[in-house]
Amino acid sequence: MKKLNISPIDTIFSNGCYPIEFMLYYQNKIKTGRIRSALKNLSSNFWPMFGEYDNGIIYFEKYMEGSCFEEQVLEEEFDSTESPRSLYNKYCRINPTDPQRLFHISILQYQDGTVIIPKLNHLAGDGYSYFYFLSLLAAVCREASIPFKKYFIRSQFKPHHQRNILKEFRFENIGLKPTAPPEKFTLQNEAISKTAIRDTIKDVASKTRQQVSTNDILTAMILIRTVENSTRTLADNFELTIPIDVRNQVKEYGSKFFGNGIMLHRMEFQTDEIRKNEIGELAVRIRQSMPRVNSEIYLKFLAGLENLIADQEIEQLKPFDPNSGCLVTNLSRLPATQLDFGGGKPDFIFLLTVEKNSAAILGEAENFVIRLVY
Repeated sequence: MKKLNISPIDTIFSNGCYPIEFMLYYQNKIKTGRIRSALKNLSSNFWPMFGEYDNGIIYFEKYMEGSCFEEQVLEEEFDSTESPRSLYNKYCRINPTDPQRLFHISILQYQDGTVIIPKLNHLAGDGYSYFYFLSLLAAVCREASIPFKKYFIRSQFKPHHQRNILKEFRFENIGLKPTAPPEKFTLQNEAISKTAIRDTIKDVASKTRQQVSTNDILTAMILIRTVENSTRTLADNFELTIPIDVRNQVKEYGSKFFGNGIMLHRMEFQTDEIRKNEIGELAVRIRQSMPRVNSEIYLKFLAGLENLIADQEIEQLKPFDPNSGCLVTNLSRLPATQLDFGGGKPDFIFLLTVEKNSAAILGEAENFVIRLVY
C-alpha cells in the first residue's frame, strides 16, 4: 500500500469542499474503451488521485475501475442552449457527492455525442494537476504511429508528489467541517473580447504609466460585478483572494508537480472604493499588491498555515469567506479547449464547481469567459 502525508496547503481542502469539476461535450461520440484502458495505465503514476483519504494521509492499494468510472447511455440529445443554472442543476450530481476515491469520471453517451465529467477532490491536486492528468489521459487515448506511445508518455511526463519543500508536515485533525453548498445563487457566464482587454491594458498604461496584466483587468471587472450583484448589505471592507500557481517560481516543485502548488494571495479593499473606482485603477492596485514568489516566500506562506493550525484558528484556513469577499481563479491558460480523446476537441465546456462569490476566468478562441456565482 502506498501512503502520502498531506501538506499544510492540502489541509485547507481536507474536508472535501472544493472539488474541481468540468463538463466536456463532444459531437463526435467517444469510444470509452480507450479511456478505461488509459485510466488504468496512468493510475500507477497518478496514484494519489485514485486513493482514499483519512486523517492526514492519502492511501492507495490498487486501481479499481468501479470506484472511479461510470458510463450511462441516454436516449436523448444534448442541449447546450440551456441556461447556466439549468445546466448546473442537470449535471452537478452526475458524479457522486462523496466518491470512494479522490477522482471520479462519468461519461454520458447521448444520441448526438458524448459528455465527459471528470471530478477531482482538491485535496489530491489543484486545477493545474487536474488538467495535467486529463491532457495525458487524452494523449494516451488518441491513435498514434509512435510505437509504445503510452510507455513514452508515462516516462516523459511522470509526475512527482513531493508535498513539502524542506520538511515534513505533521497533520493534526483540525475539525474543519464541510461548507454546505449555497441554496440560492445566481450563475452567470459573460464573454469578453480578448481584443477589448488588450485595448484596456493599453489605455491603463497610457493614463497611469503602469503595466497591468490580462488577469488584473479581468479580476478588477469581477470585483466590481461581485459588489454590484450583492443582494445584501456589505461590510466596509471587502477581501479579494487570488490563488497563485507557484510551480514556475519554486524549482523544487516544477511543472511536473502533482498536488496543490498554490499560494493564496489576499488583499483588502474598502467596499466604497470598489464602487467608485474604475477598472483600470483597481487593476493597478491588484498588480501592485501581487507578491514576488520564490521558495523562501512560499515556505513562509506554508509556515503561516501551520501556525493557524497550531493556534486552532480554523476559520482562517478557509480560502475565502463568501460573506465578506470573493475568490477569483484564472483557468484561462489551462487546456480545457484542447482535450481531444480521439474524436476532436470539445464542442462545449462548462464548469460545474460552485461556491458563492467565486469567479473563474476561462478562455475561448476570441473571448475570455467570466463565470460568476453570486
